[in-house]
Amino acid sequence: MKRIRLLLAGCLLASLATAQAPGAVWQPAPGHTQVPIWPGPAPLAQPAAGPETVATVARPVAGKPWTAVMRVVKPTMTVYSPATGNTGVAVVVFPGGGYKTLAIDLEGTEICDWLVSSGITAILLKYRVPDSGPHWDADVRHHVDARTPMALADAQRTVGLVRARAAEWHVDPHKIGVLGFSAGGHLVADISTHFDKRAYPAVDATDTVSCRPDFAVAVYPGHMLEHTTQEFELNATLPVTARTPPTFLLHSVADPTDPVENSLVYYIALKKAGVPVELHLYAQGGHAFGLRRTKAPVTRWPALVEAWLRSIGMLPE
Repeated sequence: MKRIRLLLAGCLLASLATAQAPGAVWQPAPGHTQVPIWPGPAPLAQPAAGPETVATVARPVAGKPWTAVMRVVKPTMTVYSPATGNTGVAVVVFPGGGYKTLAIDLEGTEICDWLVSSGITAILLKYRVPDSGPHWDADVRHHVDARTPMALADAQRTVGLVRARAAEWHVDPHKIGVLGFSAGGHLVADISTHFDKRAYPAVDATDTVSCRPDFAVAVYPGHMLEHTTQEFELNATLPVTARTPPTFLLHSVADPTDPVENSLVYYIALKKAGVPVELHLYAQGGHAFGLRRTKAPVTRWPALVEAWLRSIGMLPE
């Protein structure tokens, strides 16, 4: 049933998305600039499925449409720096989209605006899609892992870049975290459990800098369950250890796309490993709400994250 829901969600997105311009490349709001994260062609690249496309998804969230970016082959980061009240904390943001597309505003730029308003430097990662992480393969009608971990490579590279340029961006190199939604939540867990070794051959000195996040936030993460069995167990590709960073998890029990078991199984693994972890579950709220406020209490989660960051010493009391 879960796999059917994932497949239908992909079909629904395709049917509701209207391309703004063939081959259009997403651009941030004026005043912000995308920066390539690789000095040349991105490693582990697969043949492009076509040019990058930006689309408006007509299915509204909290009364507003949202923007999807598809077929990303040139990953970039966009830095959002607080104008005042800089806390020295930085967060790399991973939008969701099933490793097929990126909800670039709903789970990207809108999140960055909130972080900046709280004195946190936000780095929006436009990582490569499609099929750059675990995903539903419609051809074989089966959930599969990526042939090459392009999204993980992009995430590792970006966290390393932020740490290497911490002084330039007025960031504390010991207060760099990651935050992601849905597939981006899985990417949070992926980099939280794969930081000792890069997923790609080193390209320059930046790749000698640690890419371990100092903290991690996963909101309605998906792809966490082992898909080779029907058992309730964590995907074996996420080897949690005591060095996995402190983690915050949030999920709606009524999530129709990524069942709450995704957060539960990761929580259990973190707790067993002795990793500080905080889990918030809500009876209602659905999936893919970003931080757009609705009547559902789950959409008040940003205040919970800020309180948690204070409790672990990242934000000042």
